[in-house]
Amino acid sequence: MPTQKTTILKSPGTLRPHGFTLIELLVVIAIIAILAGLLLPALAKAKTKAQGIHCLNNGKQLMLGWRMQSDDSNDILLAAEDGFTPARSNWCSGWLDFTSAKVNWEITNDVTKSPIWPYTGNTREIYKCAADKAKVNSQGQRVPRVRSISMSQVFGNGGWLPSGNWRTYDKQSAIFTPAATWVFVDEHPDSINDAAFANACTGADRPGSAQIIDMPASFHNGACGFSFADGHSEIHKWKGLKIRNARVRYAVMALPVGAAGDSWVDVNWMAENTTVSR
Repeated sequence: MPTQKTTILKSPGTLRPHGFTLIELLVVIAIIAILAGLLLPALAKAKTKAQGIHCLNNGKQLMLGWRMQSDDSNDILLAAEDGFTPARSNWCSGWLDFTSAKVNWEITNDVTKSPIWPYTGNTREIYKCAADKAKVNSQGQRVPRVRSISMSQVFGNGGWLPSGNWRTYDKQSAIFTPAATWVFVDEHPDSINDAAFANACTGADRPGSAQIIDMPASFHNGACGFSFADGHSEIHKWKGLKIRNARVRYAVMALPVGAAGDSWVDVNWMAENTTVSR
């Protein structure tokens, strides 16, 4: 006897439509927003930390080139400024600003002419921190500036070191405490001009009297890259808000900056790691 097929029809009220309901979509969006709110700050901080590590490595390479160049020059150090008598070559010439002048964006204008250039692997990246976003106009385009690094004034004339009471250095062997003498620093984008960085070592770098001459950078979660004469580099965390929160306006900053305010302790640290009295 043949088997009969029985077709069971579902009533329209029992059919479930495909896709999400509006409530389910809103719940998913809310969950994604919460996760993004938790993860994005962590990712941004991780990116900044990675930039700090990159900056640290750049500083070490720059210091290695600086020391090798001195070794090949009978211990004579490169200067932080032009026009020395007896002659010492400036480590890097050029006055930066925010104009379209080639000095700002063309690497061959000054950087590749530097005596230290052959000792740094002919690598332009180590002269500029990846966290420095300063750009200028060039032929209708916005392009990065060539440099964020400056050299300590103690390897120049020491113009902000008062009364000749502080040591300046023209030979590597003359540096009194290499591990506590910084050579290169990342300078604030609005402060950087020539390739020398000045800070006051007056012995009066205390609350109410400390002064900021050139403004250091604060790229890495409120920190800055320094390279020292013994060859090591470090990312130094700023304590005072005057330096740590110094706003970048991408416009030339009036220098000297002036009163250090709550960053007096940072000015004191820089002074202690700049040079020593005679």
